[in-house]
Amino acid sequence: MRLGGRIGAAIEVLQDIETRRRPAAEALKDWGLSHRFAGSGDRAAIGNLVHDALRKKLSTAHLMGGADAEALAFGTLWRQWGLSVEQMREALDGDRFAPEIPEQSLSAAAKADFAFAAPYVEADIPDWTADFFEENFDEEWVAEAAALSERAPLDLRVNTLKADREKVRKQLAGVGVKPTAIARRGLRIAAGKGAARMPNVQAEPAFQKGWFEIQDEASQIAADLVFAQPGEQIFDFCAGAGGKTLALSAAMDNRGQLHAYDAEKVRLAPIFERLKRAGTRNVQVHAAGADLSSLEAKMDRVLVDAPCTGSGTWRRNPDAKWRLQLAALERRLQEQMQVLDSAARFVRPGGYLVYVTCSVFPQENEHQVYAFGDRHSGFDLLSAGEVWQNLFGFDKAQPWSADMKCITLTPRATGTDGFFFAVMQKAA
Repeated sequence: MRLGGRIGAAIEVLQDIETRRRPAAEALKDWGLSHRFAGSGDRAAIGNLVHDALRKKLSTAHLMGGADAEALAFGTLWRQWGLSVEQMREALDGDRFAPEIPEQSLSAAAKADFAFAAPYVEADIPDWTADFFEENFDEEWVAEAAALSERAPLDLRVNTLKADREKVRKQLAGVGVKPTAIARRGLRIAAGKGAARMPNVQAEPAFQKGWFEIQDEASQIAADLVFAQPGEQIFDFCAGAGGKTLALSAAMDNRGQLHAYDAEKVRLAPIFERLKRAGTRNVQVHAAGADLSSLEAKMDRVLVDAPCTGSGTWRRNPDAKWRLQLAALERRLQEQMQVLDSAARFVRPGGYLVYVTCSVFPQENEHQVYAFGDRHSGFDLLSAGEVWQNLFGFDKAQPWSADMKCITLTPRATGTDGFFFAVMQKAA
């Protein structure tokens, strides 16, 4: 397909998303099934254009003077893909599948700014979430929110049970990996531009051998901050597909006992193959409904990666921010309170309860931690900021923290997904 056909397809998908209020992944999949002639490169380029348009949906619509799919697609080509009107004319010349270039709107957009736009428009977030960002990031909230509208890199965690970072780096030298800036066992492939595709690292022999896993640097950092030690008893209470379980097992050097549990069997299903490939031997998986009474008050550390809105991952899931509703946040808040209360009973005296989310909303983060403290007087909130500095030093990017107790990672501050971390110790 030429560029014109790709633009037309992206416009079609964007219209489908808007009309049917459906996830972008579903709309793109359906388009691909009904246009089987499109190659993998075409589908990747169309997907990039759709997702980039959704990332900056409000700000592009403001500059272009319209929010229709054509304005978003061509505005994205101009703003994020770096194509001038002249370059568009050359690329689309003679292409019978090419939509008409909205030259007047693009000309006006080049002269427009955000002087008279509401701050949430420049931030590219739903208007009802603006107060949450301002509470969390004060005067820098627009810039912090806008950073969530950029493309995300691809981060890998080296599995130290089988390899070291240099060994994996050499194996993947052809795809441009570099060490992560903060995470000690991470490698990063920078985000591409325009139609560029991310490499399929799961097809690499090193992945098949279990030398590395795909895991955002923020998630790697959170697992590091748990400070799991060989020989301990640790409970990953919301294990999901097992990303942090694998990281904790490696940190424990396969010694001690690591329990992985999730209330949803479907979320837990991928963990078994991942554990096998990684070579873990100290993980016991507990399915939903399992009798966990024997673990109560026995765990040195309990990790709660709580269900949340996922606002910290909007770089990767840009359509999710436009589908999020206040009712969904309120449901998550209830689930977080319940899961924290449930997990607390497994912490031994003197042990630690770790609470993390991939959200940047204070309602899901600090508010939950302090409310938990009000309900459970036997837990003390420790300084995650000091743990960060002891582990990673002072010379690297620092997370957001109002009091050095709870910390928040963000794309702008730490170059990672948005992630929250707090640790509480149970009285001995």
